[in-house]
Amino acid sequence: MLLRRKLCVAVLVAAVLLLMLASQSIHRRHFLPMLMALPISQAPPINTDSEVKPTEPPAIKNLFPPIKAQVAQEERKEEEENATKDQPVHNVQNQQRQCGCLASCVSELGGSDWFSKRYDPQQDPLLREHISSVDPAALQWWLGLQRSGGDVTLEEVMSQMFKVISPPSLDTKPLPSRCRSCAVVGNSGNLRQAGHGEQIDSHSFVIRMNKALTRGFEKDVGNRTTHHFMYPESAVDVDGGVSLVLLPFKLRDLEWLTSALSTGHIKMTYMRVKERVQADKDKVLVVNPAFFKYVHEQWTEHHGRYPSTGMLAIIFALHVCDQVSVFGYGADQQGNWHHYWEENRYAGAFRKTGVHNADFETEVIQQLAKEGKITLLR
Repeated sequence: MLLRRKLCVAVLVAAVLLLMLASQSIHRRHFLPMLMALPISQAPPINTDSEVKPTEPPAIKNLFPPIKAQVAQEERKEEEENATKDQPVHNVQNQQRQCGCLASCVSELGGSDWFSKRYDPQQDPLLREHISSVDPAALQWWLGLQRSGGDVTLEEVMSQMFKVISPPSLDTKPLPSRCRSCAVVGNSGNLRQAGHGEQIDSHSFVIRMNKALTRGFEKDVGNRTTHHFMYPESAVDVDGGVSLVLLPFKLRDLEWLTSALSTGHIKMTYMRVKERVQADKDKVLVVNPAFFKYVHEQWTEHHGRYPSTGMLAIIFALHVCDQVSVFGYGADQQGNWHHYWEENRYAGAFRKTGVHNADFETEVIQQLAKEGKITLLR
């Protein structure tokens, strides 16, 4: 009896051992490939004491993407990175507009070699409070344009002038957030019956010059003015809010400006001048003497003794505006040079003075239009 019990126990133990061996074999056969497919850090520990149910092994194609496709994808990514690295920096910079205009910005130099050779973005068209803003060589040239007499220096004259007027606050640099359009309105007789008035007034800045009139000619020339260019011999009163822009052809002109806005003691330059002028002192601007030399050398190329008011006004606009439209320049259809508000008995006299070269300046203006830097409307 005892022997029989021992035999039963032995058989039972043997059966248990066989079951354990069979369980381990099944576990290795079905789960080992799955464990090998997973990252080592994610492989779960094997619990030999738990009951294991046979499962189908996962599809290998889902765990391992095709090697060729992966390699091709990596090669394409590398090619794109290399293409970006090889792209010249200036191409990226050219995509950054200097102004907010949709069509074009005057200050962008890439489109015209002719314009790029002449236009200097570093030129400051305005006279600042300190003498250091005037190039010494340009100053010497400017002082020789029209002799004033006296023994005062530019520094002394500027010191007195900026006690009467405010330093310039006009921002002349382009901004990506702004599109400043400017109409430069000449005084040519060809503006008669032109009907440009509404178009002129639609610009951000409207620049007029010398003794220009608007009353009675609004349909042709508009009625807005933001900047009025003049020199002592052509001076007129300007309305409130309008910037008087002085073109100083000589040192005496700066002295006259100080006098005309204060004491009125200067009555003569080389001719009788307006003793006092009405203007907003906080909005007065003075063109830098060095700017005269720049226009004379780079733009009119030494034709004439110095540039005309009209030429200076256009180049000034190129340096403070993003888009420039020019109205009323040149002779009328009959070839007469006269103002739109008068009949000039001496038509063509402007061309014969020798001071300015009207024909060459006209060529420059027409070339500016051809290069797409200005819109020219007669």
